[in-house]
Amino acid sequence: MSASIHACAIVVGERGVLIRGPSGAGKSLLSLAMIAQARLTGAFAALVADDRVFLDVASGRLLARGAPGFEGLIESRGVGLLAMPHEPRAVLRMVVDLGARGDTPPRWPADDARHIEIQGVVLPRFALDLAPGLQEGAYAALRGLDRVA
Repeated sequence: MSASIHACAIVVGERGVLIRGPSGAGKSLLSLAMIAQARLTGAFAALVADDRVFLDVASGRLLARGAPGFEGLIESRGVGLLAMPHEPRAVLRMVVDLGARGDTPPRWPADDARHIEIQGVVLPRFALDLAPGLQEGAYAALRGLDRVA
């Protein structure tokens, strides 16, 4: 069964990342920063979806895809829509949750907060604070992705 959520999705190498958070939390900015930083290291990275992500389960894996007609488009506040290379879908391997601006995640997350179940699929979950800076957040998220199989 397909579900639609307010989020962003990117792919780094063969691993998809779902980035969730309230409006204005920095989902699109983090997506762009993660893609740029991954590419600097020579890794493949691309946008899958911005703002609206459709989720499906196939063979026990959670798949992300973008909204039809908006493939390859991402919003940059103050700039508008940007067109960029994209992939039509990705197998999600990790979830990054951003809080509202000013919300700080726990310094050490509880064991039950390290994973999340979405449509029956359990994925590693990282609560990320962008207060230290966007580049630091992108680096932290990519390091977390490196630890995911």
